[in-house]
Amino acid sequence: MDLLQSLSHSRSSNLLIILATETTKVVPLTCHGHSRPVTHLSFSSVVDDDQFYLISACKDNNPMLRDGLTGDWIGTFIGHKGAVWQARLSSDATLAATGSADFSAKVWDTHTGEALHTLQHNHIVRAVSFPNQPQPQILATGGAEKKLRIFDLSRSSTSSSPTNPTANGSSASTPPSFEIGQGVHGGTIKSIVWGNDLNIITTAAEDQKIRWWDLRTRTPIGEYTVDGKVGTCELDIAGTEGSAGSGVISVAAGKSVYFFDGAHPAQLIKSVKTTAEVASVALHSAARKFVTGGGGDTWVRVWDFDEEKELEMGKGHHGPIWSASFSPDGKLYATGSEDGTVKLWKFTTGPYGLWR
Repeated sequence: MDLLQSLSHSRSSNLLIILATETTKVVPLTCHGHSRPVTHLSFSSVVDDDQFYLISACKDNNPMLRDGLTGDWIGTFIGHKGAVWQARLSSDATLAATGSADFSAKVWDTHTGEALHTLQHNHIVRAVSFPNQPQPQILATGGAEKKLRIFDLSRSSTSSSPTNPTANGSSASTPPSFEIGQGVHGGTIKSIVWGNDLNIITTAAEDQKIRWWDLRTRTPIGEYTVDGKVGTCELDIAGTEGSAGSGVISVAAGKSVYFFDGAHPAQLIKSVKTTAEVASVALHSAARKFVTGGGGDTWVRVWDFDEEKELEMGKGHHGPIWSASFSPDGKLYATGSEDGTVKLWKFTTGPYGLWR
């Protein structure tokens, strides 16, 4: 679970002033562009030439793709007609998936910005997830329907339905799908996590249940009830990239954060109680630290995983922090806020990225 070697990246001198001491507490980079609250953000894995990417979902209907190291804007995916609640990238970053209040999930080509699939649902789509490998090409979705669906993107068929047109007016391709665990979820599915085992998937719902599912039998194989409203539920792999690590599933709920073994369904590693509502959490496995974002304040907090105490507090956002995620190399983390901004926070000593 060693960290990757420091990424090499040269940039011009449009740099922020940082503290002179060798500390992780520096001025964050602010990524503008969204006009409404940022609801979710997610990093890709490391792809070509030590590159990785960041995608953000927003209530302005327009998810954005950025350079994960610098936050530089790459492109905006145009086509949703409602707030986008979640956005993720495939393991090789060639595809993006978004879930929206317009009752659809979309799959995008990240190189061209084209919408490859529009997956119609009967209610708001809150969660999307790709497996952690490029093949097979499948996507999981969930939301206010309380249904976990699996779409096979490699077996698209042409639909003649007028309710699913493409931008140029032709009929859109509709991949086949099936439902997992019909009638089990008692509330909106807010997050879906695909671990390293392709056959196991995890859901977090508003009924305060974290559930693990076996896709072969389409039945639940584990369940855990959290104490409070579910915020984020993510697979954290910072510090495990390129190793045999299975990652940890981190859940924010109420005034607690929960950490589950990514290789063993429903196995709780530990839970940590905090003094305030937690809306988001992200773990750095190798550094034995985690960060949280509050639903009732504007501060980012860094915690010691073993001692369960707060180490640092980052100020800069002007609204609740709905999403937090570490980069795949573990040397920065990103936060998305109600204030409409994404911020990148340095999490290593020495020069890195735009911090020189």
